Amino acid sequence: MVPSIARQSVIIKCSMQKSVLTGNYEFYYAAGLLKKLCGVEIPEDIKPLELENLVSESLKSLSPKDEKEQWLFGMLSDYKPFEEYDEQMKELLLWGMGEEYPWSVTIPG
Repeated sequence: MVPSIARQSVIIKCSMQKSVLTGNYEFYYAAGLLKKLCGVEIPEDIKPLELENLVSESLKSLSPKDEKEQWLFGMLSDYKPFEEYDEQMKELLLWGMGEEYPWSVTIPG
């Protein structure tokens, strides 16, 4: 898996308001982005089903700031993760948490 593809996929889906999350890689990046945008506390080594529960509970008390966040919230609430977990998922979660260019497919530089 190339992590940048999962990142770009989430950004494009939120920008175009099309499609759904299609795998745990996208789910982890999207969850990290949720932390970045809304301050949701997410442990770095969280497993998929735990992350699903944490995100689900967090979304109940959040209000999206714009249409992109609204789509992100919807994709996160609809996604049912697989139990499999690997280090790239953690990498994508951390990337989302530290995202410097939310909603920008290309990264300057």
